[in-house]
Amino acid sequence: MKPDGVERGLIGEIVGRLEAKQLGVVAAELRTLDHITAERHYAEHAGKPYFADLIAFITRGPVLVLVVEGPRDTWQVVRTMIGATNPTQAAPGTIRGDLAIEMAENLIHGSDSAESAQREIEIFFPHLA
Repeated sequence: MKPDGVERGLIGEIVGRLEAKQLGVVAAELRTLDHITAERHYAEHAGKPYFADLIAFITRGPVLVLVVEGPRDTWQVVRTMIGATNPTQAAPGTIRGDLAIEMAENLIHGSDSAESAQREIEIFFPHLA
C-alpha cells in the first residue's frame, strides 16, 4: 500500500478486501522506504520524466509492504482486484475504482507478473525468497 493509502487510513479496508478474496497474508511490514530501495523497486521507470516524482511520492511516508498468497496466479487476482492504474478508468468494485482519486496517488501497487512478484519479494522480504 502506497503512502496515500496509509495516510487515508485504508489499511484495514484494503487488506480486508484481499482477505475476503481468500488471499492469505504471508508477510507484512509498515515502513518508510529509503531512496535506494524505492529506486530498486521502480528500476524499470528510471530515466523517465516522472521518475523523481515517483520516488519522492513513495518515500514521503510509511507504506505497507506485504506478500499475499492464494491458490494460483495470485498476482493476477490481486491486479484484477486493484483495477486500472488510472482510477478514473478503474472499474467500480476494484480498489482503485472505489477508493482512489488520481493517477499520481492510486493507493496500491501490485506485481504485474510472477517474475515481478518474485523480484519484489526479494527486495522487501529477502528471507522469503
